[in-house]
Amino acid sequence: MDASGRLGSALVQRLLQRGYSIHAAVQNHSENESLKAIRIGNYKQKLKIFDLDPFDYQSIIGALKGCSLVVFYTFEPPQDQNTYDEFMGEVEVRVAHNVLEACAQTDTIDKVVFTSSATAVIWREDYRNNKSSLLETELDERNWTDINFCRKFKLWHALSKTLAEKTAWALAMDRGINMVCINAGLLVGPELSITNPYLKGAAEMYDDGVFVTVDLNFLVDAHICVFEDVSSYGRYFVLQPRDPLQQGRCQARPNVDPCNPTTSKVSRSIHRSPIVFALP
Repeated sequence: MDASGRLGSALVQRLLQRGYSIHAAVQNHSENESLKAIRIGNYKQKLKIFDLDPFDYQSIIGALKGCSLVVFYTFEPPQDQNTYDEFMGEVEVRVAHNVLEACAQTDTIDKVVFTSSATAVIWREDYRNNKSSLLETELDERNWTDINFCRKFKLWHALSKTLAEKTAWALAMDRGINMVCINAGLLVGPELSITNPYLKGAAEMYDDGVFVTVDLNFLVDAHICVFEDVSSYGRYFVLQPRDPLQQGRCQARPNVDPCNPTTSKVSRSIHRSPIVFALP
């Protein structure tokens, strides 16, 4: 995750407010105004910022050195390739593999919170051919987007997220990594535009009742919930309560409530001084 991005910087600020110390990774010295303010503000002693190349395994290992407890991972496209096409899946898979392998080689990492997308769940040809079946289906963590369907209709965002998440799960299981996945809806806000790759197929998603969104604060809370709750596991759909999936077509696990982080079963341990690594 590029900690200078919208989700990354918001997550850094929220974790600092909760007393954690953080290793934050940025690409190409791309600090935004929020991170710059933190560096000169009250939390500067708890924040270390690393410039690294997510394709360079050794640079990831170096940034993880000294980290404990948790790694938050979400993918931001490289600045020189910021559009989703048929090759972006290869890029995401490579980055996810590098990060999970680096975590496996870092003994102090207790958990990885991997940010994926709802688009890694909802696209399947059998759903499109039989809408009544989709309307009657309760989507849960066992559902995966059909990769061939994505290639057929050039759904590159869904393809990339599905391939990257499957790669991460395969490596996590092989290396014994404790990983939890956030399958988030479309992140809404003033920066959202029609060029967002999530929106490819938006009309079809809307017709099928699976066009789901999430706001920034809700998404940040969800990340912290699954991090602080030691019983969290598997895949979690994160979407706004009013979305159609929340009304019966998609079931999230009940043991963490993103709307109310205080219900987490695990209290925050400032004594451990956990360090969070936000990777681009």
